[in-house]
Amino acid sequence: VQLQASGGGLVQPGGSLRLSCVASALTLDSYGVAWFRQAPGKEREGVSCINRSGDSTRYADSVKDRFIISRDNAKNTVSLQMNILKSEDTAVYFCAAHSWGPCGRTWTTRTYDYWGQGTQVTVSS
Repeated sequence: VQLQASGGGLVQPGGSLRLSCVASALTLDSYGVAWFRQAPGKEREGVSCINRSGDSTRYADSVKDRFIISRDNAKNTVSLQMNILKSEDTAVYFCAAHSWGPCGRTWTTRTYDYWGQGTQVTVSS
């Protein structure tokens, strides 16, 4: 089972990036999926979570109204559209899959079944 995160890169402040999380040997529509990030010297932070069907999402306050999480179960993919990027968004971004149902209020602290390897996002001029 593998989760492959991609789409990271270098972008100027105010720019956009779209991250993708693709699953192999795993039927992703049986799992909720979340994005986390970790900046150097900081703890891992939950960014966004989407439930199995895609009709319920949660966002960290720091990214609300700028990031959009979505999923295409036919393509076994979850995406994170990141807009109006700021320098503080610089981090390694990871996707993770969980099987407990709706994301819920504790989605940032619960145990996830699978993790991707991470993709670097750097926001800098």
